[in-house]
This record gives sequence, structure tokens and C-alpha cells, in this order.
Amino acid sequence: MNFDSLADRYTRHTGTLRGIVRHTLVARQMANHLPPPPARIVDVGGGAGAQAIPLARQGYGVTLLDPSEEMLRRAHEALQGESPAIRDRVRLVRGTGEDACRVLGEERFDAVLCHGVTMYVDDPEPLVHALISLTRRGGTISLLTKNQEALAMRPALEGRYRDALSALEADRDTGGMGVPTRAHPLGQLMDWLREGGTEVVRWYGVRVFTDHLGHQAAGPDVEEVLELEWQAGQRDPYRRVARLIHVIGVRREG
Repeated sequence: MNFDSLADRYTRHTGTLRGIVRHTLVARQMANHLPPPPARIVDVGGGAGAQAIPLARQGYGVTLLDPSEEMLRRAHEALQGESPAIRDRVRLVRGTGEDACRVLGEERFDAVLCHGVTMYVDDPEPLVHALISLTRRGGTISLLTKNQEALAMRPALEGRYRDALSALEADRDTGGMGVPTRAHPLGQLMDWLREGGTEVVRWYGVRVFTDHLGHQAAGPDVEEVLELEWQAGQRDPYRRVARLIHVIGVRREG
């Protein structure tokens, strides 16, 4: 996958209501589980820094690992608008998640983030194992991916009923970036983490009610939208039909 070619589309998506809901909710959900600053965090596949830079503002030391030169260039450009103290807390490193342990050497982190990456990988299991290896014992893993059990929701709400019927049995679809990506059932993600000695402590749904709104911009009611999504993403049955699932684990072994 050439992630350089997706940079413009990703940047545009981040500014839509769907993008705002995703990044805001994931940040709020993580805040309940991350160790306090100045803990060290690695953001695997962190792109242009949408998650890493706000964390650096909070006092965290953040390594942003991404395979795309263009994404790293945009992250570097975004950092130029920050204070020297914040810029000093962010390290930009080129590399894939699967190769992270070689690229980063013996370094282990208090928290490992991997948001919206496993969906682009044919076999995510080696990536999940690499994330666990990067995490110190007692450290936190934050994993966000597409929810296979809810793939029919978006096309159905958009009125594409034939596509929704097909999606009931699918494990991938074409996402907002315009490329086919995989989805995974919650149970599979939990199994991969547990097999690596990681206890799943909480999971959330992201984008229950707003996923079908395409490139719609945020309106004056954005705070109400965010609160509704925040509340729904924590409870059944709503979180089970969210577009994305956000799993939080703590490494207990290794």
C-alpha cells in the first residue's frame, strides 16, 4: 500500500464530521487508560500527527512511526506551529509497524497506539504481536480498527441495500480513503492480544450515528454529536454496530 498517495484524502477526512468524531472520541477514550505524562508513547502508523501532537502538548514523549515519507513530512510541518518544548517531545521515525522492533531497537514504551492501521494489512497478526513486543510490562496498548460485524450499517443507512446485503457476509469494503480495507471481529482482536499476554481491559465503539454522513462538515451542534457518540460508544447494543472498534489492553506478561 502506497500511503503517500493517501495523504491528501486522509487530511481532508480528518476535517470532516466523521474525522472529528473519530479523533476526538479515540483521544477521550485513551485518556481514561494512559499513564500520566511524561510517559513515553509510540504511535504506530501515526500519519500526520493527528494523535501524536495533542499528546505531546499534554507532556508525553511521543515517537511517531510511519512508513510514508509524505505523512512524516506533514507531521513535521504541523510541528513547526508548536512551541520548541512540544516539538522536542516528538520524534518522527520512518518504518512499518511489523518492523518496529528492529527500527526502534530495544526501546519499550509505556503506551503503544495503533489506530486505523490493521485494516490495511492482509495478515494483522504479526503487526499485533509487534505492538505487544513494543509495550513494557504493565504498559497500555490502544488498537483501533474496522468492525467486521457492522460492515452492513453504512451502505444500508446510505440506501445502498444491495451492497448492505453483500456486506453481511463480507470481511472488507471500500472505506473513506477510496481503497478496499479489511475489517475484523472484536473477538479476533481480543484473542490476538490475549495470546500475547495482554489483558483486554475495555473496548469502545466509534461512530455509531455519524458514519454514513460522508464528507459532511461539522455543524453548530458538533458538541451534542460528540456527546451522543461518546455515550453510545460505551454501551450495548450501540457500540456493537459502530463502524470502528477501539480496544484497550494492558500487557501482563513478557
